[in-house]
Amino acid sequence: MTTSHQHPTSELWLLRHGATTWARQGRHTGTTDLALLPDGEDEARALASVLSPLSFAAVLCSPLLRARQTCELAGLAGAALPCEDLREWDYGDYEGITTAEIRQQIPGWSAWSHGCPGGESVAQVDQRCQRVIALALALVPAPGQRVALFAHGHILRALGGCWLGLGAAGGGLLSLATGTVSVLGHEREQRVILRWNAPTPAS
Repeated sequence: MTTSHQHPTSELWLLRHGATTWARQGRHTGTTDLALLPDGEDEARALASVLSPLSFAAVLCSPLLRARQTCELAGLAGAALPCEDLREWDYGDYEGITTAEIRQQIPGWSAWSHGCPGGESVAQVDQRCQRVIALALALVPAPGQRVALFAHGHILRALGGCWLGLGAAGGGLLSLATGTVSVLGHEREQRVILRWNAPTPAS
């Protein structure tokens, strides 16, 4: 699953942004550029205690405000490169709407199985995730190094699914809270999850 120029001991550290108003309300937040709540800022600062002792070969960050604020408060903004492919899922017609509201019209709806009309399909999200993984691994110059990725709940879950070979839809099997740390890595040559949805000490 890795190519000759990629290091099978590399780790991708996935950092979900801190809480926003819509995240607390369960509303799908894709392109809407919300700022962090005060407690979301606290979640982001708490990430610094986990990340500061570590070194990262590269830092990639979604261009959306909530991810950029989290990256800054976590102490890694100075090294961060903007990454368009780390934007949250484009929910299209379902932007700002909760799953319960959508299911009043489409019983059993899930972004993982149905996609989003006027927005992105699961296949399109999968393509973005594959590009992110390829870019992150290409930025690792030596074995055993880490890349930090600051982004959003659904895109990071999809990234986890792709890492495991399940495709973006595999993200539906992974829960992810705000302000958490997840680590994708390897056991020998096999891609695995080393840590998932881990709260910080202050969370």
